Amino acid sequence: MLQFRMTPCLLSLLFVVPLLSSIMAAAEHAGCKIRITDKGLDMLKYETQKFVEEELTNISMPEMRGKDGRFQYTITDVKITELNLTHAELQFIPNIGLLFDVQNSSISLSFHRRILYWFFYDTGNINASAEGVNINTALNLIRDDEGRLKINNITCDAKITKMRAEFSGTLGRVYDFLASFLTSGMRFLLNQRICPALNHAALVHVNSLLETIPVRSEVDSYIGIDYSLINDPVVTSRSLDMHFRGMFFDLSNQNDTLVNYAVDPVIREYDRMVYLALSEFFFDSGMFSYYKAGVFQMHIVNEKMPKDLEMLLRTTYFGAIMMINPALVEAPISLQLAVNSPPKTTIKTSGATVVMTAIVKVMLLPPGRPPVQLSSMTMETKFNAKVSMKGKRLAVHADLRRFKIFSNQSALESLAVSVVVFHLIICNVVFLTTEVRKRPTVNHNTPQGEPVFLSDLSLSLSNIMSVCLSVDSSAGSSKDHVADVCGSFNQQLDQERSSDPSGRWDGLH
Repeated sequence: MLQFRMTPCLLSLLFVVPLLSSIMAAAEHAGCKIRITDKGLDMLKYETQKFVEEELTNISMPEMRGKDGRFQYTITDVKITELNLTHAELQFIPNIGLLFDVQNSSISLSFHRRILYWFFYDTGNINASAEGVNINTALNLIRDDEGRLKINNITCDAKITKMRAEFSGTLGRVYDFLASFLTSGMRFLLNQRICPALNHAALVHVNSLLETIPVRSEVDSYIGIDYSLINDPVVTSRSLDMHFRGMFFDLSNQNDTLVNYAVDPVIREYDRMVYLALSEFFFDSGMFSYYKAGVFQMHIVNEKMPKDLEMLLRTTYFGAIMMINPALVEAPISLQLAVNSPPKTTIKTSGATVVMTAIVKVMLLPPGRPPVQLSSMTMETKFNAKVSMKGKRLAVHADLRRFKIFSNQSALESLAVSVVVFHLIICNVVFLTTEVRKRPTVNHNTPQGEPVFLSDLSLSLSNIMSVCLSVDSSAGSSKDHVADVCGSFNQQLDQERSSDPSGRWDGLH
């Protein structure tokens, strides 16, 4: 009886566990989202057309032999000499992928003939032209198991309406009447070769190229980034949206990552060619990884400490030093700063801010003896962050807007240390601009920025790209405000473009 009751429970668990797993997998949010609009397809159409032309030019045609009564022929060395894909279009297919459509185009060919008719033998070249070339190719785009973009399937339909041939050689005019006989076979053979060539090019060549694109790479010697796709591309009649994980990780412990609770990036516009939307998680995971890697800490002592600031610290803590041990008056004094929790990013319609807290310690370093702590204080800092595109690179410019230092001992101590820290910030020596300045996502000292994974997408043209930040609804803002954030960035993009007399633009500054 007990076994009879347990069986339905076990069966229920067998169904519930996979269901919960699928729900958890589907609930993963993206840290980064890229939208390519129908306007962006104009840029991709040229590359697609060029690729198709190269593949069709390399089509290999077999030797053709035939006999009809007294007439025998052999055709060899078939070469496509010119393609004129003038009427080509690239467009989205909702829920599927991309459609490359060629209508009423032409192909020029040349091949060698050998003809035997009764006792007459003739040889020469034939120039042929295929007209009314129609090629309809649909690509189904998916995410593979490793998070890369992949062409899952290709549907192709090719048709050549008619073909003409011009003979050369001794009996060229005599055999003009045989042109329709030869070109019919050539047209049939060419029809059979176009789609297999495009299928092989897409499923083998293009997919092989996509497999070489890394989905996890090192940013620097401390952290890496995971920009794998988390689901299949979302295709509508107007756009193709790709959702990337957009997660940074500590290279020394790649499994210790931040959980994404941020709102999913939202893009509501279609005016530009490309949109890039970043959530709070994108920035938080980066700073979380730097924090775990131990980057947000520094030790200012000896030559790193300006003499006037060292004197200010010695004056402030002179009494404390005398109470501890008068012999330590001449010992080196140091300032230690260390972030004590991962920094937090907040994105609102007014912009993005980064808040972090750090422990500031004033230490004496007597030679040959353990360090002596004179004071420990808490510092709170707030930065305004500005996201920009530098050519093909994503960069974040951080400006210090506020910092506070709290001391449990005296206001004078807080004031003195605040002066020291503020001076160090102005001198660009504090941890955020010193220890991280070689990393391209923090400060204006690193104008290079971080490479975006659109490796061959040039962003130096006007009216191409907009950078949007997704507003966190938990902070009192709704997703409807995302369009306002995008709009403010777009205005800044337009202002910077209009201020560049050269007509070339490499992103926000």
